[in-house]
Amino acid sequence: MPDSLPMARIPDSIRQDFPVLSRIINRHPLAYLDNAATTQKPQSVIEAITRFYETSNANSHRGVYALSEEASELYEQARGRVAQFLNAPDTHQIIFTRGTTEAINLVAYSWGRSRLQPGDRLLLTEMEHHSNLVPWQLVAEATGAELDYVAVTAEGHLDLDSLASQLAKSPKLLAVTLVSNVLGTINPLRKIITTAHDHGVLVLVDAAQAVGRVAVDVQELDCDFLAFSGHKVYGPTGIGVLYAKTEHLDAMEPWQGGGGMIAKVGRDRSTWGEAPAKFEAGTPPIAAAIGLHTALDFVERLGVAQIREHERDLAELALGRLLEEPEVTVFGPRNPAERTGLVSFALAGVHPHDVAQVLDESGIAVRAGHHCAQVLHERLGVDATVRVSVGVYNTASEVHRAVDVLAEVRRLFL
Repeated sequence: MPDSLPMARIPDSIRQDFPVLSRIINRHPLAYLDNAATTQKPQSVIEAITRFYETSNANSHRGVYALSEEASELYEQARGRVAQFLNAPDTHQIIFTRGTTEAINLVAYSWGRSRLQPGDRLLLTEMEHHSNLVPWQLVAEATGAELDYVAVTAEGHLDLDSLASQLAKSPKLLAVTLVSNVLGTINPLRKIITTAHDHGVLVLVDAAQAVGRVAVDVQELDCDFLAFSGHKVYGPTGIGVLYAKTEHLDAMEPWQGGGGMIAKVGRDRSTWGEAPAKFEAGTPPIAAAIGLHTALDFVERLGVAQIREHERDLAELALGRLLEEPEVTVFGPRNPAERTGLVSFALAGVHPHDVAQVLDESGIAVRAGHHCAQVLHERLGVDATVRVSVGVYNTASEVHRAVDVLAEVRRLFL
């Protein structure tokens, strides 16, 4: 593969939209390769947030004066933008949260705690992020429900035979990631969801690693719930999204109480507003929602298909280079078409934190550790891995830089 990607995909000039990429780290140009943790923010997102605070800052859905009405309109426009991006049938199905973690906790608390009983089953997978695992453990402890897991194959795919046997136990819900944050695996969710629904099982999708990287259409997936975070799709931190089918939102009780989510408050009891207000107690993340709106505009201008191709090219390059490196074990599918732009690996005899530290000394930012996926790392037989994950602004030369530094790692530690 050449050192620069075809201009028809993502032009190298896109880097100019990201101010942080001009940083010099340890006397080296920054190569930011930790996009699975969080993405950098384009100037348009930074300016949109700043503009709100400079010109329209007020609490939304509270006042009848001009600034408050502007804030309310901008906030609801952001909700509409998310609904459009996900192809949700209605804006009221979009709940703003602080992130994927809070969105899943909302479902676990508001749906799970009121419906699950001792002996009921919840089905997870071995590749889940802790955000889609720990909330269900807490629900299971509180309700007496039991947890089962879909196995992961040695190649980094979900074992569909394991899925079938677990669905035969009639779990109430399957919680599954669309893209693994360790393996990069893109799971065949349309097939999985259809099979789950055939067994009468609801499905919650963790799409934190997917939105903005692969096409996500909630109507095509037919999922019951789907969550993602703004900061992983070139938006700000502190904003996330829960999509849910209307029948679930109507049946669920609120999980937090406060202003903005009520219909009427009396001395002894209150009644609730309708979704989404029912699940958005208190002052909402107005500026962050505006930033997310702008981030989705940015992604759509580039094109999700083009972003997908760009990341796939870089993943193919990283896989090819790492598989040639001595003493390196690469985890996840070998076919770049089956994964997003992240590659996790281990270098025999060297702790992943040491690998990441030496890379940082060359201005290269990667993630090292268990990536909030300890169950998966136990399945892989390692305590931790090094993860290289790319975004729209990364280049082939940065991937080469990262792999080339492994020679210095060996010199220091082996």
